[in-house]
Amino acid sequence: MTKLWNDLKKNMKDWSTAAVEKAEEVSKIAVAKTEELTKISKIKIEEHQLQRELSKNYEEMGRMVTRHAKDDNMVNFSGNQTFFNLVEKIDKIQVEIDAKVVAVQRIKDEYDLTDKDVSAAVSKAEASLHTDENQTDFETIVETTPGEASEGEPKEE
Repeated sequence: MTKLWNDLKKNMKDWSTAAVEKAEEVSKIAVAKTEELTKISKIKIEEHQLQRELSKNYEEMGRMVTRHAKDDNMVNFSGNQTFFNLVEKIDKIQVEIDAKVVAVQRIKDEYDLTDKDVSAAVSKAEASLHTDENQTDFETIVETTPGEASEGEPKEE
């Protein structure tokens, strides 16, 4: 009976050791995926900001083209430096966006992340970004009347 008990204890130790090792391995993988999802979220937010900048440049170009077409009856921009500067800016921004897309895909491929994983992480990051934008700076609002206290100094009661 003692041998059975000792064998059972030994097997329990072996199983628990194996379970701990597996848990450590799983947690390391989870941490690595979390880090990579955080990197992807950051890149996606940067990409989103570049997309907004790209849209602004297209809008500016559209306004310029419309203004020249209406006011000057000009639709040929071959000598217009402003037009070519906008085209150059747009091309540069598009190259940056393309690089962000490639970086995200490389991370997804390297760490075997799905679009679903990435979408969930990006949604969380964007939600926290919007929450941060809506928060105040914890400024102290102090009531003062002229002569009582200078701006920013609390008045004594």
